[in-house]
Amino acid sequence: MSFYVKSLFFAVPSFFILILIEAIIAKKRGIVINNSADMISSLSSGLTNALRDGLKLSIAIVSYSWLVDSTSIYSIDISMPSILIGFIVLDFSGYWVHRLTHRVNILWNRHIIHHSSEEFNLSCALRQSISNTLKFSAIFMVPAALIGVPASIFAVIGPIHLFMQFWYHTRLIDKMGWLEQIIVTPSHHRVHHAINPEYIDKNYGQILIIWDKLFNTFQEEKSEIKPVYGTLTPVQTWNPILINFKHLWQIVKDAWNTKYYKDKFLIWFMPTGWRPHDVQETYPLIKYSNPYSQKKYNTKLDYKLTAWVWIAFVVSSFLTAHMFIVVESLKPFMIVLYTSFLIISIFSYSSLLDLKRYYLRIEASKVALGFFILSLNDFLWMGGGVLITVFIIFYLFFSIFFIFIIRSKSYEKILL
Repeated sequence: MSFYVKSLFFAVPSFFILILIEAIIAKKRGIVINNSADMISSLSSGLTNALRDGLKLSIAIVSYSWLVDSTSIYSIDISMPSILIGFIVLDFSGYWVHRLTHRVNILWNRHIIHHSSEEFNLSCALRQSISNTLKFSAIFMVPAALIGVPASIFAVIGPIHLFMQFWYHTRLIDKMGWLEQIIVTPSHHRVHHAINPEYIDKNYGQILIIWDKLFNTFQEEKSEIKPVYGTLTPVQTWNPILINFKHLWQIVKDAWNTKYYKDKFLIWFMPTGWRPHDVQETYPLIKYSNPYSQKKYNTKLDYKLTAWVWIAFVVSSFLTAHMFIVVESLKPFMIVLYTSFLIISIFSYSSLLDLKRYYLRIEASKVALGFFILSLNDFLWMGGGVLITVFIIFYLFFSIFFIFIIRSKSYEKILL
């Protein structure tokens, strides 16, 4: 089991505890920072990202290990100075990758999920991409490779660097004095997530804010300008899987629909949001010209639907943890089936959050796949023993029961 996967078993419970503490403090202060659908969408995005990263479903265009082997002038041992150098280079690389994902049309697809929430809270920090399958950050890590910083250092500090970006996704912490000059703070990152004209495309730093100040992308949060969160073109769905590929699908459609061959090529590499003129006129998109006119996406679920979605999310979270525990003992085909079951589960309950009619078909597919997996394991679920098998069978039958509830006349009329 990789260091990243092992660290998830410590980091994720800590994140959930901090999210709960944030919610309690916000309630005491009378501040509304959460709603169930948005939180479930954010947490579910975290699940899909963990599945993608834990199963190593990505390809590095240039690997850091190759850079070290091919370009290093010196070779240094693992020590505090080499760890510090590695951390600084990693943060420098993160700044430029982050900036590119905001400024290049095709690259925005790999980051839009993180900005898709129209709230700003700790749970939205977990909105991480599954569409960034091609990794290119090592290109910016040449300085560390030249002096021979071992690749093993980045295997350890990489997850730590990522998890350190969690805490500043909150509205409950005001400015932090002299720390504002050195590290990324909640105030800095509120600016980054805002779509106000004064704030947009600023503060790309991940841990150190000095890169923004050095490369002229820094913007201080102003007390008279309240941040408005989300994206200029609202995603209008709670489904994290759809959000991950929504922008890419829009580019594909625009490239197909434009009559100019030059634009069919340019659209991929132009600034984020650029569209050919003929497509803009024929196929206009909903876009906020004034962020203060934002009408937040909302679907009205009663307590029964909300409770069921929370149950489905908790079960998916539990099974994701279980899969990481048993993955090394599973055959590749069974890993594919288990991952597919989890992805379908997340897609299913997210579709119910959106009140989509196709939820019924997706949920039925989840149930069918679940029983198929049980049949392949001689009625034992992925080596989990009798208890987890009984749990899965109960969950699948309850899913069938809930399909019939949704098909009742009282709910059928609210599905879109």
